Amino acid sequence: MNLLILHIAVPSLTALAIMFVSSQRQVRTIAATGMSIQLIQSLVLLYQFLQERMSGNNAEVLFTQSFVWYPSLGINFDIGVDGIAVAMIMLTSIVIFTGVFASWEVNNLYKEFFISLIVLATGVYGFFVSLDLFVMFLFFELAVIPMYLLIGIWGSGPKEYAAMKLTLMLMGGSALLVVGILGVYFTANIETFNIIELSKQAFPIEMQRIFFPLLFIGFGVIGALFPFHTWSPDGHSSAPTAVSMLHAGVLMKLGGYGCLKVAIFLLPEAANEMSWIFLILTSISVLYGALATIVQTDLKYINAYSSVSHCGLVLFGLLMLNKTASNGAVLQMISHGLMTALFFALIGMLYSRTHTRIITQMGGLMKVLPFLSVCYVIGGLASLGLPGLSGFVAEMTIFVGAFQHNDIFHRVATIIAVSSIVVTAVYILRVVGMLLMGPVRSEEYNNFPKAKWFEKVATVSLIIGILVIGLAPLWLSTMIWDSLGPIVDKLVLK
Repeated sequence: MNLLILHIAVPSLTALAIMFVSSQRQVRTIAATGMSIQLIQSLVLLYQFLQERMSGNNAEVLFTQSFVWYPSLGINFDIGVDGIAVAMIMLTSIVIFTGVFASWEVNNLYKEFFISLIVLATGVYGFFVSLDLFVMFLFFELAVIPMYLLIGIWGSGPKEYAAMKLTLMLMGGSALLVVGILGVYFTANIETFNIIELSKQAFPIEMQRIFFPLLFIGFGVIGALFPFHTWSPDGHSSAPTAVSMLHAGVLMKLGGYGCLKVAIFLLPEAANEMSWIFLILTSISVLYGALATIVQTDLKYINAYSSVSHCGLVLFGLLMLNKTASNGAVLQMISHGLMTALFFALIGMLYSRTHTRIITQMGGLMKVLPFLSVCYVIGGLASLGLPGLSGFVAEMTIFVGAFQHNDIFHRVATIIAVSSIVVTAVYILRVVGMLLMGPVRSEEYNNFPKAKWFEKVATVSLIIGILVIGLAPLWLSTMIWDSLGPIVDKLVLK
């Protein structure tokens, strides 16, 4: 059986198996087992992909398979992966694996919670392996819809408002995607939704000018593109821990992936012509997100606005329309996915003990929770771009690629984006100082339970990913670089 099909089948079967058990222990065991198998499958997929490339297989996508679904409209269940998709599958498998352990103590409707969480992950896997635009869109919706339930039922604070706002804004983006996808389909000279086949078509520039903004904004909404980002802080703040991890760590990456593999790949002339408009918006995202983070006091809002800034860097790198910056953008997707999942996991662990997320009400946690505190410091150092951690590799690659443009506009935009590094350092050091350093805020803190085994599994797994990319990025960067060729080669840079 094709390994890519297993990436959809295993989480689906895991969710199905959970339906037939009742005890919390059985539900957790099945969820952990299924996602452990999924993580192993992703490692096997990575190994096989690298082996194929080393053996000289330079095909645009590997492990392809096609099943006829609706032949009269040219809709097929086409699957296949390139290096970018393999990297995103690896990210997803790590985040959902750690998310299960971060949710180990969910007691309210635990069966329904884990089913919804794994169904969401199934949609993400299907999105990344799909080569058919129609099927990709279906999996996109499958990934988005469970978010409403996960936040609305298991969230906190104004959870109904946050869930509804998130869903309505993402559905608005989906509406733009439907129009954009159908526009590409009906303009093409062939009746197919296959991305590879559509990329060989020469679409009229007039058509591209209409549908490129629809596709880019449609995907950009879930990627927190300014000014369509406002759902993100509210959604993050109200979501339960694992949902925040998967939401910021993976779901927001569907936006960057779609902008690259659909909007820019299929409509390159419009991308080249209109990129300056979206560069202005992404530059605002990067700096505004960082500045907004400084004034936040709620840990989840701090991480949420930080995600707006870091995801803005993803779109910023893609819109530079060159190989180096695009490579950095994909690396940033993976790096941000790991470190923001680590942050949200730690925030949930700290909240379960302190019962607050307000940093001014906490302090001295390094003395009473040294393991979790050190993990938080590592995540913070990765976020501000310390060399040796994943954030440095990704951000520096983006900025090096951005400075390859010699014109004033691109240089000014790059300087604005680079300035976010300083702002990031300010808010990270501020949070670490107020949260972890100084005297212990309350005597009750001395009675906090130390990090539990499932908390260590979640945090250590994410830190390993951050360190691997930071210390040995070449294998990942090369894998992504080779897959960017067919996309960037279609772009005629100014």
